[in-house]
Amino acid sequence: MKDFAALFTALDQTTKTSFKVAAMASYFRTASDQDKLWCIALFSGRRPRRVIMTTLLREWAAERAGLPLWLFEECYPIVGDLAETINLFLPPSTGDEERPLTYWINELKRLSSLDDDGRKTGILNAWKILPQTQRFLFIKLLTGGFRIGVSQKLMTRALAKATKQDEAVLTHKLMGNWTPETTTWADLIEADDPTADLSRPYPFYLAYGVEDVNQLGPTTDWFIDRKWDGIRGQLILRGGEHHLWSRGEDLITDRFPELAQLRDYLPDGTVIDGEILAFQDEKPLSFNTLQKRIGRKTVPKKLLTQAPVILMAYDLLELDGKDIRDQTLEIRRNLLEKLLKSAPTSAPIRLSSEVTGSSWDDFARERAKSRDLNAEGLMLKRRDSRYLSGRKKGDWWKWKIDPLTVDAVMIYAQAGSGRRANLFTDFTFAVKNGNDLVPFTKAYSGLTDDEFRQITTWVKRNTLQRFGPVRSVPAEHVFEIAFEGIQASPRHKSGIALRFPRMLRWRHDKPADEINTLDDLKDMLRTYG
Repeated sequence: MKDFAALFTALDQTTKTSFKVAAMASYFRTASDQDKLWCIALFSGRRPRRVIMTTLLREWAAERAGLPLWLFEECYPIVGDLAETINLFLPPSTGDEERPLTYWINELKRLSSLDDDGRKTGILNAWKILPQTQRFLFIKLLTGGFRIGVSQKLMTRALAKATKQDEAVLTHKLMGNWTPETTTWADLIEADDPTADLSRPYPFYLAYGVEDVNQLGPTTDWFIDRKWDGIRGQLILRGGEHHLWSRGEDLITDRFPELAQLRDYLPDGTVIDGEILAFQDEKPLSFNTLQKRIGRKTVPKKLLTQAPVILMAYDLLELDGKDIRDQTLEIRRNLLEKLLKSAPTSAPIRLSSEVTGSSWDDFARERAKSRDLNAEGLMLKRRDSRYLSGRKKGDWWKWKIDPLTVDAVMIYAQAGSGRRANLFTDFTFAVKNGNDLVPFTKAYSGLTDDEFRQITTWVKRNTLQRFGPVRSVPAEHVFEIAFEGIQASPRHKSGIALRFPRMLRWRHDKPADEINTLDDLKDMLRTYG
């Protein structure tokens, strides 16, 4: 744990990519195999589950410090991070612990099997003997909230540097359904056969957003189709089985059981990249319909009928067991089209059709139709592009439609966390409903740091009431709220929920009595919901 804590400190103290890569590469060269494996798991989001409720941790920290719980609760919103608050609240540790990271991961598993009294004893003992940084990391692991400001791609680059392997090969190896309990360093990293796990997907190729399409050159260089509004997924047919992976590397096969029948229509050794869509009567349904199935591990028959899905296929990555990502998009698409001709229309798969036009103005008009088609815009891909991994600029672009917007007034403010712990950044917004204001959404992104500092000063001077960390403020400041979708929601007072709300701009030019109304939102719901 000492070496892992030193790595964490080194990463936390620099913003330079080269320094972060060097620090991680050094760790991967010197740490034990099991600790390296856990480091990779933690840095790629495979962290242990939460061991204990945070309410108990707060109580035990206050008790261990000999201070009242209310004082802890007052400190927490100021510090902005639970683990850091607990770590600062506790008395200095008395030990110089030398046990490895793997020991403390196993200790978490042991604690999870105990009752609350047993967990308390083990946790208080760990707090007593672990030095401060190690204790902070242990608390993070306890709460299941371990995150670090390093992307998996950067971690993979460091791993490639340490092991002298190709970064793309390592990226492939690290994908799939593995944990440190189900594999070893030798099998995962050092083994020569990265395709031993037949369920393993290819790294997804991601696109950047584009604003000025006129700079992309002739339209004839580009293959253009719809940017469908669903869940990006990779369908894998190998070894007589099928597997479905989301872009976030979640195995979601069981959530969409109707796709199992594709094994009957497509050959073994096939990998297709596409979009999982709710689909009925030969047209996509809204994302709100698909959302009913997100997060469900088992799907009742009623929901299968209400929200049937297909895979809208737009790329072929593997054919007859051969990786064809180095072929041009045009070749891959031709092969995909030929492959799907063997599937009947009853099969839950469709080919994403090419959008045609002779100028960028033609495609702008096609883009404008997107919301009516339950799409998010257009995808622009060079016809001669290979299928790469990760987000790369140049060959693939997404040309999204403009978001929906409303003007709303801020009525509540809450401090952020981490580096924003001393700023009010999380706001609740309301629209008019007659003479009343109705809260309808929260947003915490979209402003500059300078704007957050300005609004923080105003909130501190104009607080009307406090509700724990939340402050009620006068309904004076108007913001333009952007969002991607709208749906009915009985859980909200307004009866409405927004998809991906954020602050587009601070409307200094607009008084609060000119904001949008709840009726405006209901009109949007009827049109776009």
